[in-house]
Amino acid sequence: MHEAVSGGRVPGVPVVLLPYQQRWVKLRAPLKVGEKSRRIGLTWAEASDNVLVAASSTVAGGMNVYYLGYNQDMTVEYIQACAMWARAFNYAAGEIEEAIWHDEDADKNIKTYTITFPSGYRIVALTSRPSNLRGRQGVVVIDEAAFHSDLAELLKAALALLIWGGEVHVISTHNGTDNPFNELIDEIRAGKRKGELFRCTFKEAVADGLYKRVCLRKGIPWDKAEELEWVKDVYSYYSDAADEELDCVPSQGGGTFLSLAILEARSRSSVPVLRLSYPVGYEVIAEPLRLVDSLAWCERELAPLLAQLPAGAWSFYGMDFARSGDLSVIVPLLQEQDSRKRPPFMVELRNVPFKQQEQILFYIVDRLPNFMAGANDARGNGQALAEAAAVQYGHNRISQVMLTEGWYRDNMPGLKADLDDGTLYDLPSDRDVIADLRAFRMVKGVARIPESRTNEKGAAQRHGDAGIAIALARFASRMDIEQYGYEAVRSSNSNSFDDDDTFSGGRNVGGVW
Repeated sequence: MHEAVSGGRVPGVPVVLLPYQQRWVKLRAPLKVGEKSRRIGLTWAEASDNVLVAASSTVAGGMNVYYLGYNQDMTVEYIQACAMWARAFNYAAGEIEEAIWHDEDADKNIKTYTITFPSGYRIVALTSRPSNLRGRQGVVVIDEAAFHSDLAELLKAALALLIWGGEVHVISTHNGTDNPFNELIDEIRAGKRKGELFRCTFKEAVADGLYKRVCLRKGIPWDKAEELEWVKDVYSYYSDAADEELDCVPSQGGGTFLSLAILEARSRSSVPVLRLSYPVGYEVIAEPLRLVDSLAWCERELAPLLAQLPAGAWSFYGMDFARSGDLSVIVPLLQEQDSRKRPPFMVELRNVPFKQQEQILFYIVDRLPNFMAGANDARGNGQALAEAAAVQYGHNRISQVMLTEGWYRDNMPGLKADLDDGTLYDLPSDRDVIADLRAFRMVKGVARIPESRTNEKGAAQRHGDAGIAIALARFASRMDIEQYGYEAVRSSNSNSFDDDDTFSGGRNVGGVW
């Protein structure tokens, strides 16, 4: 099996690693950097090499391997690939060990995964804080490097291992021209930093047999025409992001803030996106008729979904407002017993008159279980609806948000962290919603929506609307709010309840009495 992996042929057995994967593994250098397309299996190939290194004796070049992914999902996927390779190579190895390690700098406990080999060396998967590499020696693998929160400091810590004969392997898709990952590549290309570069686009991977391997795994025959159609579909799916995600061309500017990998991991196809659009001129119809029209839509589309919401959940919402051109988007958010949060559905409104937007928002909020707080985009015309919501549900529960640079600076890192660790999950697996979340860009060090609109050919324009609404919903779920519960008391002159006597009050912080 080792012969097949390294490129030799075993009769009747296909070469396990494809040519581009072999080129990566065979590239030996203290520092090697791979810029790649998504979904071509380079980390999987890296895992095969890491197992060979950790399973080898000291004389044969054995070392510990430290893998740093930027979220737990990819860390688990990597360590499972290492376990698979150990079994394939028929190497004795311990089971995957999970441990809790206290990160003093972050003052929190983190989970690590370890595989130990009879050689005495280990493969350890841990989080990407630079301090985690203190006192370590061996091979450091930084996966999807462009999406780590502090890559520059992480590289400094990792490169210190080279002094005593270690190696640093950096693998990533691109995330903008101003990203430290792209800057690292530019420095190596310019001869300012010593290191070896590797590059593989999606089309190069296909030319090396990627689609044939897909067919082999699916148990279907390879066909050239179907391969071309498959490639076309992949590029169509990535749309405007294809240059960066598939062709290794970093986007201009600061790069996308939320990676497609994490958004795909947090998405689910069963989460509906309800879309209501009215034609130009619809607003001249008499308001009572329009309100009847939208109420019928609410009863038909929203009522069945709202009736299914768990009665014990706490609920929040975020709303990005637009009257014409862009979209208004309403995102309800549920928090259940495990404290994680998810949107049960989303609503997109295009060219819907002001009063009907208010009607639809109130219809939703009135039926949310245990409603706690909401956040409205209060810029421009959105201020009127934000104020109406605050009057309806209480100024302490409705935040009227001005989306300033300061607001983005304070709230976007938390949104990214919640997506990374799965605190926020089950987003709609919807192309437009994902594109809106991908529209957040680093502008002068702050993640925000740039001024330019995004839309496909022939499609109506979007401006990150769903992404903003999700950020607002997440913001609402973290508000400190006060609630007052009503309790009727008996009148001293009657056995009946007197509705006007008193209220009982209490403070709710984050929805907890």
